[in-house]
Parts: sequence; C-alpha cells; structure tokens
Amino acid sequence: MAKVTKDTYLYWYELMVRLRKFEERAGMLYGQQKIRGFCHLYIGQEAVAAGTMSALRADDRMITAYRDHGLAIAKGISCNAAMAELFGKVTGCTKGKGGSMHFFSKEHSFFGGHGIVGAQIGLGAGIAFADWYQNKDNVTICYFGDGAARQGILHETFNMAMMWKLPVIFVCENNGYAMGTSVERSSNVTRIATLGEAYEMPSESVDGMKCETVHDAVSRAADRARKGEGPTFLEIRTYRYKGHSMSDPQKYRSKEEVEEYKRMDPIETTLETILKKKYATQAEIDAITERIDKEIDDCVKFAEESPYPEDSALFEDIYAQSDYPFMME
Repeated sequence: MAKVTKDTYLYWYELMVRLRKFEERAGMLYGQQKIRGFCHLYIGQEAVAAGTMSALRADDRMITAYRDHGLAIAKGISCNAAMAELFGKVTGCTKGKGGSMHFFSKEHSFFGGHGIVGAQIGLGAGIAFADWYQNKDNVTICYFGDGAARQGILHETFNMAMMWKLPVIFVCENNGYAMGTSVERSSNVTRIATLGEAYEMPSESVDGMKCETVHDAVSRAADRARKGEGPTFLEIRTYRYKGHSMSDPQKYRSKEEVEEYKRMDPIETTLETILKKKYATQAEIDAITERIDKEIDDCVKFAEESPYPEDSALFEDIYAQSDYPFMME
C-alpha cells in the first residue's frame, strides 16, 4: 500500500486547489461565452482524483466519463493544454477537436473523456486486457457515474473482467445524482457497491470526501490487480457542488443539502490536517495558492492567444497506422 507522508498531504492539497481553481475559472469563462458547448465541472469531487493519484503509478491507465477535467489534470495533462481544449484551440490536449467531454493524452495514459454514458466501462476493461495480454503489470482505473451503473455494459464487462482476472479497478463516482435523478429514484439498489457481488468481485463503498480513504481503497485494489488477482469495484461516495452541467438549474436538491456537504470539503479538511500536524506554515500555504493562481491566469492567457485549428484538420487523426500484419493497408 502506498505510504501517506507529509509530502503526500502537501501533494493532495496542491492538486486539489489546482483542480478547484481551474474549474472555477472554467465556469466563469463559460458564463462569458469564451467556452462553448457542454461543460461538466468537478468541483467537490477533488479528493477522488487526489487520493487515486497518490495510490497509483504514473504509467497506470485511466479512463472516465465526460466530467473529466479534474482527472485529466491530475493524470498529468497541463492546465495550458486543458484550458486550450476548452477554448477549442489547436494547442489543446485533443487539438481543439474534443472539447470539454473528450480530453485525451496517450503520453499520460489518459484515455478519455467519453460522452456516451457507460461506454468507457467496456473500454476500460479492454485497456486492462491489452496490458494483461502483453504481460505488463500496469493497472487500469475506470471511472463512471451512478447513472452509468444502470447500463447493461456494466454487467457484461464485470462478468468478462472476473472471468479473465483483468487488472482493472472499476470506480463508480457516486455523487448522488444522474443528471437530476437521485439514486433513490432510479434504483432499488442504493448501495451501488453490491452490484459487484453478483460476480464475486471484491467490492466496497468508500468515503470520497477524504483523500485518505480513497488512497487506501485504490492502493488495496491496485495491489490485488498487480498480483493477478483481478478487478475490484469501488463505489466512491462523493458530491458535486455545482450542477450536472453549466445549464443545470439544480431544482432537484436543496441549498441546505449542498451546504451540508460543503462542510466536509476535502480541501479544507486536508488543510486542517496539514496545519495541525505542522506539515506547512500558513505562509507556505499562501505561497501554494499564489503559485496556482498565477498558473491558472497563465493557462487562460495561453488558451486565448492560441490559434484555432485549420479547416483541413477535420481530415486529420481519423485513421491510425497499424503494424499488425493482419490489418489491410
């Protein structure tokens, strides 16, 4: 299991502040119509990304749904490339062609950003299958929401992943609402982790508002996967402070409910631990905030000054060259 140290806490705090400030700025820019299309913010769920990253290796694989900005940046995509993608610029992580929902980086083993609900569940198992087939010891972590847990592909994938003991960690980021429909209104099974039990897959519910609990759960799952013991299903219970997307009026939940979760804000609780254990002074914390503020300002400037793709780019990146002999030229 990955050890939690002073450096881990400082890493968690800095990463979560970066994700929060990036998303807050993205929301502001969307309101100014500098970002168009769909935009799903990760605000409130930062502990899931932070706790995951400290438990995995840099070369492990990650795939998720369309609420992908936070996980993509956590995986190593720069704020510059992320913001430029939101602006539709050629310097974005998918050359301005994917937008908010389709971040991607082969370099950082981040395989999307997927707009089709639940589609990434099967793809996540496929990525894990490739590593298993090639005798690599990488782990794939595959995220989806509580709404996607209702898709049939989940059951087909769980069955195959357990049959072949694939090195994959399935994570349901259960923030309580599939768009505007609560878990209680959409399923008789409200403890989503129990879905894995039908396939005898090790499964557990995890407090997603704490980096520590996410870190521990992902560490155990990754250890099992690397030993060849197969997949794990984690229902990580978290909460989004903003709407499902920028156009969501949020009439399905009360302001009191949102405020209750904000009292458990992972950034604030992590900061309390850092100061209590004297891992950093307030001056050092202020320096982190100042540095990230500049980073966010710089990434907006970078995105605004970057060019849009040429029209001819529509015909690029459609096919990939294969070296396999059975593929036709």
